[in-house]
Amino acid sequence: MTIASAFPEEMSKGKGKHVLEENAPLLPSLQKEDGEFNEFNGASFPGAVFNLSTTIVGAGIMSLPATMKVLGLVPGILMIVFFAFLTEASIEFLIRFSRVGKSVSYGGVMGDSFGKIGRMLLQICVIVNNVGVMIVYMIIIGDVLSGTSSSGVHHSGVLEGWFGEHWWNGRFFVLLITTLVVFAPLASFKRVDSLSYSSALSVALAVIFVVITAGIAIIKLLNGSIPMPKLFPAIPDLASVWNLFTAVPVLVTAFICHYNVHSIDNELEDSSQIKPIVRTSLALCSTVYIATSFFGYLLFGESTLHDVLANFDENLGIPYSFVFSDVVRVSYALHLMLVFPMIFHALRLNLDGLLFPKARPLSTDNCRFTVISVALLSLIFLAANFIPSIWDAFQFTGATAAVCIGFIFPAAMTLRDPHGIATLQDKLLSTLMIILAVLSNGVAIYSDASSLFTTTKASDQL
Repeated sequence: MTIASAFPEEMSKGKGKHVLEENAPLLPSLQKEDGEFNEFNGASFPGAVFNLSTTIVGAGIMSLPATMKVLGLVPGILMIVFFAFLTEASIEFLIRFSRVGKSVSYGGVMGDSFGKIGRMLLQICVIVNNVGVMIVYMIIIGDVLSGTSSSGVHHSGVLEGWFGEHWWNGRFFVLLITTLVVFAPLASFKRVDSLSYSSALSVALAVIFVVITAGIAIIKLLNGSIPMPKLFPAIPDLASVWNLFTAVPVLVTAFICHYNVHSIDNELEDSSQIKPIVRTSLALCSTVYIATSFFGYLLFGESTLHDVLANFDENLGIPYSFVFSDVVRVSYALHLMLVFPMIFHALRLNLDGLLFPKARPLSTDNCRFTVISVALLSLIFLAANFIPSIWDAFQFTGATAAVCIGFIFPAAMTLRDPHGIATLQDKLLSTLMIILAVLSNGVAIYSDASSLFTTTKASDQL
């Protein structure tokens, strides 16, 4: 997804037809003298589904079981389904206004509605969100493989548990090898469709996590070693009511994928497939989310942590417990490694569009492509190694940027309705989106601020 041009021209997309505007986000196919294109005839339906699903399912999946602890199973699962439908509606708004305005990027349709300021604001939000997300991904990968002592207590990583403590399985070296061997090669692809196989593997790894968690939970349930979880929240006082709203930010941001929708759409052989692709991806991810939430909460009950992966550090109470724990943690780390390039693709194109709005397409300038890629990978690598507390900062900026990308911008675009195509139902739904987004932002900021102040006060007392 590039956001380099506010008002790009769009040609009908189909086999042998491509977007030809000045700053097209595609990698141009080879062109023969008679003008016919070859080399790339369009992305496939399954590849597009896996790419969009990989964009959706990231680190947030590990926070979903904790939302079940807060909301209870029935309201929690209903909320996941509700936000899946709300996400589909917001993406439908994007696609509809893009078609009418002949825009081929999220920034293009924002520019169509709000001009240059709107386009730049969207670019900044994508950059802030994606940089924060990828730093967090790299921190988690380092924690899983090399261990962490950030809480004051050392938790051994998988590699340290297998081989003991050595210089080559320390955080810096492990993340360096991961960056050079995994991230750099995958980040070098110029088309989203080139990542379809890694995306399929990423989704498969998420499913492996769900299957293992479900298997362990069912075995323990049949053995009678875990109680049935609560179906509805316990609300003994007013503070409990307020606590329910702390689950909203996790659910609001669970399906954010809007910044890659146009990139995937632009590479399709038949652009009319984008709506079925979105629905299929949301259905797949909703299934994974519901299964993860249900079985994760069923397995750990009221002991479920905010990051359920941390629960797998303990003895699970079944044979080969630590083997299953390691498989879960390694599969999750590999999943994040394969999600990384999908998020990176949108980050690179948006940063290029913000810094070089008049330059030729990034895919045709190898020097600019390489410099931006190396600079971003270096920044993320260094931040993940030397500023792990940046996680706290991006709990503010990431949550704010994510809800703007996913709900506030599409809703604002619909309410502004520059082409007069929005219905009354569209505008009412857009108003609901903005209210939920503002509410989730307020709760997230208040909750994070309270947590930071509490931690700071405790440290001062020590």
